[in-house]
This record gives sequence, C-alpha cells and structure tokens, in this order.
Amino acid sequence: MWEDHLTEIIIFTALFLLVSGIGFVAARWRAPKDMAHLDEWGLGGRNFGGWITWFLVGGDLYTAYTFVAVPALVFGAGAMGFFAVPYTIVIYPLVFLVLCRLWSVSHRHGFVTPADFVRSRFNSPALALLVAITGIVATMPYIALQLVGIEAVLKTMGVTGDSALARHLPIIIAFAILAAYTYQSGLRAPALIAFVKDTLIYIVILVAVIWLPYKLGGWGSIFDAADAKFQASPNPNDGILLNANNQLQYVTLAFGSALALFLYPHSLTGVLASRNRDVIKRNMSALPAYSLLLGLIALLGFMAISAGVKPLPGATEGSVDNNTVVPVLFDQQFPDWFAGVAYAAIGIGALVPAAIMSIAAANLFTRNIYKEYLKRDASPAQEANVSKITSLVVKVGAVACIVFLDPQFSIDLQLIGGVIILQTLPAVALGLYTRWFHRGALIAGWVFGMGLGMWMLYQVSSPTRKHFGGSAFPLEKFGFDTKMTIYVGFVAVLVNLAVAALLTLALRAAKVHDGGDSTTPDDYFADEGDPRVTPGERRGADAAPEPVA
Repeated sequence: MWEDHLTEIIIFTALFLLVSGIGFVAARWRAPKDMAHLDEWGLGGRNFGGWITWFLVGGDLYTAYTFVAVPALVFGAGAMGFFAVPYTIVIYPLVFLVLCRLWSVSHRHGFVTPADFVRSRFNSPALALLVAITGIVATMPYIALQLVGIEAVLKTMGVTGDSALARHLPIIIAFAILAAYTYQSGLRAPALIAFVKDTLIYIVILVAVIWLPYKLGGWGSIFDAADAKFQASPNPNDGILLNANNQLQYVTLAFGSALALFLYPHSLTGVLASRNRDVIKRNMSALPAYSLLLGLIALLGFMAISAGVKPLPGATEGSVDNNTVVPVLFDQQFPDWFAGVAYAAIGIGALVPAAIMSIAAANLFTRNIYKEYLKRDASPAQEANVSKITSLVVKVGAVACIVFLDPQFSIDLQLIGGVIILQTLPAVALGLYTRWFHRGALIAGWVFGMGLGMWMLYQVSSPTRKHFGGSAFPLEKFGFDTKMTIYVGFVAVLVNLAVAALLTLALRAAKVHDGGDSTTPDDYFADEGDPRVTPGERRGADAAPEPVA
C-alpha cells in the first residue's frame, strides 16, 4: 500500500516538481531574442559548450530504461545482460570523427536532422523521407520505454490502482508536465535538467555499490548467489558466464547496438546542439565515464539475486515484472528517504531522454515531411510551431503505447527499434565519408534490409508470444545445425550494405543519373565562425525537389 511508502513518495514528488520547475525556467536560460526558430527551440541555439553537452548527451543515451532494464536482464539471464557495457565503450571511438563531420556539414548548411543531410548529400527527397520515417518509428517505442522506468518506480511505491486509468494516471500527469515545459523551453529544458539527473544517478549508484556489497557479505557472496541461481535455471543460456550458444548473439548484439546508438535522431540532436567540433571531440573522449557507471548499474542485478529480491507481479496473471527488481532492491535495503532519492533519480532519468526524443522526432516531421511535402515556403516561426505541436503528439503516442499495450511488448519493440534504425547506416554514417553509393541503390538496400529484418523478427518467439518475441534469431532457421542465435539487426544491415553496393555497381555501369551532391569536401571540416551557406545557395531540405530516385 502507498501509505507504507509515504516518505519515498514525498521525496520523489518534491524532486520531480523541482526539476519540472527547472524545465519551465529553462526558457529564460540563455534566452535568444526569438525563440520561434527551430535552431533555438530544437537545438538550443547550437551553442552548448563542453559541460552542457556532456550532461545532455549522457543524459540522452543513459535512460531510465538503462537503469531499470539492464540490471533486470542481468537478474534474469546473467552475463548476457552485460552486452550494454562493451557497446557503449566501442561506440565512442567509432563516432569520434564521424560526428565531427556531421556537425560541420550541418553547421555549414543549417541541417537540423540527419534526413536533412541525406537530402542534400544525395539530392533524393525519397531517401530523405525514408530516413525521417525510420527515425520517427524507431524513436516512438524508445520514448514509451521511459514510461516503463517510471511505472516500475510507481508500482514499487504502491501508487497504482485497479483500473487502467487509475494505474496509469500518475504517468499521464508526469508526461503532461513534461510536455508543457518541453513545449515552452525546447531543448534547453532537458539540457538544464540533465545536471540534476546525472548528479542524482551518480550519487545513488556509488552509494549502492559501496553499501550493498558490505551489507550482503561481499562480492564473493554476491557472485556465488548469482551462480547458484543460474545453475538451477532450466535455460542453458543463463549464467554468470557466456557459453557456446550465446557468444555470437552477445558479440553481434553489442556491435549492432553500438552502430545503432548514434543513428537515433535524439543522439544526433544533442551533438548538433554543440558549439563547435572541439566540444564533440572532448565529449567523445569523456563519455566513456558513463560506461563505468553502467557497469556498476548492471551489477545491481546480481546484488538483487543475493538479496533475495522478488519482482512484483506483472501485467498478466501469473507473470512477474523484472523491471521492478532495482526499485524493490532499494526499497528493501535502504532507508525510505534514500530509496525516495533513488526513485527520483530513475524518474528524472526518464524525463531527460523522453524530452530530447520527442524534440528529435518532431524535428524530423517538421523538416523532412511538413516542409518538404506540405508547405515548402514555411517560415522559421511556422517550423518551430509545427515542431512544438508534433512533440506533444509524439508524447501522447508514447503514453498510449503504455496504456494500451503490455509494457513487456513495448520493451521488445525497443529491440525492434534498433533493427529499424540500423537500416539508415549506409545513407547517414557512410554517407558522411563517401558519395560512392547510388541513391537508388541506397533505397533498395533499405527495402531489402528492412524486409529481411522484419521477417527475421517475425520468426522469433518467446514464452509469451509466438512472433516478435525478441531480437535473437536462431541460426537453425537458416539451415545451420546449431543452437546459436544472432542479432537480427546485424544480419539485416549486412544485407542492406551488400544490396546497396552491388546495385550501385550495376547502376553506375548503366550510367543511371545519380542526382549529384549539394555538399563540398570543405563542408565536412567547417568549424565555429566559418561562413554558412546562405538560403539561396542551400539545397537539401530548403531547395526545390530533385527528381525522385
């Protein structure tokens, strides 16, 4: 009952209201003369320095889902849950130079979204539209998953009801407040709140990894308890170590997730808001500190096993909600006041990425659908207004996902989201380095990769669902005599690349028109203070449409 968690509820509510107030005040923080411009509302004036960008990007990538679901996966499956640690380490060297090039060309041409870049690089509104739709579709379940983190905390505090409305009313109220201050303050709101969020997270996790091992008898006792649990598990893939059947899945999931991470529109939004190239370089060097924190967070799953934590009941009869493992662990092992601080850290950890994700999705719709196809002469003020309204619609859609779908299903959707967003890698990531790919071949590669990915996901089953039950595809379905699985997104993007490369060779041999390139080599090295392309010279999202590839 909620009466037993009154102290936790008071502290959670107080901190939640504090950051909400910060969100509304953020509109006056570094306020420009005119907020009615997408550069100001959606990118914070493209003027964030090192510290702000570090907290913003870190707060964007390490979400409430990370703090809840990663240890929950470690609690349920063991070593497989640690895939999130290496992929967040691998990604930063990979994108160190790539993101600098994206920032430069976006600074020079005024791009707001990755689809803007694709539109100009390949002069193909059709390819840009595919990239925009892909980004929006992949982002929606990710926003919904932030609600899963908040819901796990509310459930642990007993703030639930018997009816669907009563059960979800606190989440609806929380996201209504989020929608209000995001509408008013734009990207400045999550940028300012990220300072509070990350400070709370660091405090909570560092206290937990010092106090809990001491209380539970040391790390040896914790790992022994986890090993004993997995030894008794009927699933041969569970364990504190990987085995022959899941090593390939682990490697491809980690690498595929690394490739996907900075293809998500919300990840790129924080980067494009940076002041200059040096800010990005410093951040890519410093952000691995979050990976250290993530490794400690993952170990909470083993601590929960040692502490004898029992997850709360799930949405369906007889099921359990593993997402409640960390909140229940804090509830059982810490004083009420500290548990309240931990719950607030998780809740606020949901608000920052949810705000950035909704802004990124809204920018994609505004620049690459509304302006490209509905109102080509839209003024900057009209763009900003449409983006604000779209961000509200996106949040409503995310709430609807939680209210009308089983939360476990939306978690699987996030895994599907990674498969989806990976199909933009050839056009966005490789497009930053080469214009060799033919725009028609990139569209065909996207179609084949997406089609194969969806077919493979359809074949994946789980104990509760016959289709779309995860992203681990059994290789035996390809005819191999093995029990190994592989990450669907990894296979799909390889097929995407193969089709794009082969068809590019064929189209170039046939001398099929390729549309040219509206960027120049110098654009990819532009820095703060360099002259920007004027609207009359700019093509891409602001230009007259080229023939559709």
